[in-house]
Amino acid sequence: MVRVGCEALRRMTDRAQRSTELLFSFGVIADVQYADTEDGFNYTGTRQRYYRSSLDLLRSAIRDWNREAPPPVFVLQLGDIIDGCNSRQKTSARALRAVLAELTRCRCPVHHVWGNHEFYNFDRNELLTSALNSKHLGEDPTSGAAANDPEGFYSYHFSPFPKFRFVLTDTYDLSVLGRQNGSKKHQEALQTLREKNKNENLNSPIGLAEQNFVEFNGGFSREQLEWLNQVLTFSDNNQEKVTVVGHLPVHPNSTDPICVAWNYEKILSVLHAHQSVVCFISGHDHDGGYFLDEHGIHHLTFEGVIETPPNSQAFGTIYAHEDRMVLVGRGRVPNRILHYRKTGD
Repeated sequence: MVRVGCEALRRMTDRAQRSTELLFSFGVIADVQYADTEDGFNYTGTRQRYYRSSLDLLRSAIRDWNREAPPPVFVLQLGDIIDGCNSRQKTSARALRAVLAELTRCRCPVHHVWGNHEFYNFDRNELLTSALNSKHLGEDPTSGAAANDPEGFYSYHFSPFPKFRFVLTDTYDLSVLGRQNGSKKHQEALQTLREKNKNENLNSPIGLAEQNFVEFNGGFSREQLEWLNQVLTFSDNNQEKVTVVGHLPVHPNSTDPICVAWNYEKILSVLHAHQSVVCFISGHDHDGGYFLDEHGIHHLTFEGVIETPPNSQAFGTIYAHEDRMVLVGRGRVPNRILHYRKTGD
């Protein structure tokens, strides 16, 4: 991994776009959390959140992607696209319409991941029938859950270029958020959470041995992990390079410990069993993060738009080559070069 200074942005972008080795590019943005309300602070009261200007930053990102030549072939929207305060203010539908109106200006498809703020505003039935369900862009739209099955998981995969595959995962498959009270997965998640978190406020990590066991996180069901293993086995056999995507980070060294998925060890075990996996991309931790694990997998956590001042930015374009991916970040997102591990490593 090489981290490049902001002064090299233009030169790096030009090289990434003009290189004869360039195969395709894609955009990435995380945690827009738009709300038509005054600026506020995070749950600890220590970080400012810019609710209205986050929509302007989304608009600016789309404008920049549309101007790129060649343009990105798709965009990854990593979840939390509107803030949970919309639910309290009864403005969820209006806020979602506002961000979707901006996304329709994007000249390439947008793939959506679901985060905790999606579930603060909508239940799974609503999300499955909304424009935030992008499974129709995948190769297996019936996997995980049909449109009328909120007990399934929201995951799919697609190949934008030969020998490359992207797998979107549902990091709130096992969660108390978005699941109907009394349902099997809700009961399983609540039991898991209460075994680890004895606090009255289940969003509080105070005194926890494992700080990630809070209500605003979630994890992966056995069924989803089995599905992921099958997809990655296919990619291994097809000699593909796979990027896995989820709202929650899955490696504790790529994020604040409070932000990692509940059962991250289980999905890491699956990822590490497959030579095809080169990267895991996530959001959730607004400070961002990065870690190259011992198996050569890059864990890339994107900085959040919501805590980005109006005079800055937080998104990136990733350029895929035969031997590496090059992230050209804007604003708070640093530039990085992510080399693929060699076969047999």
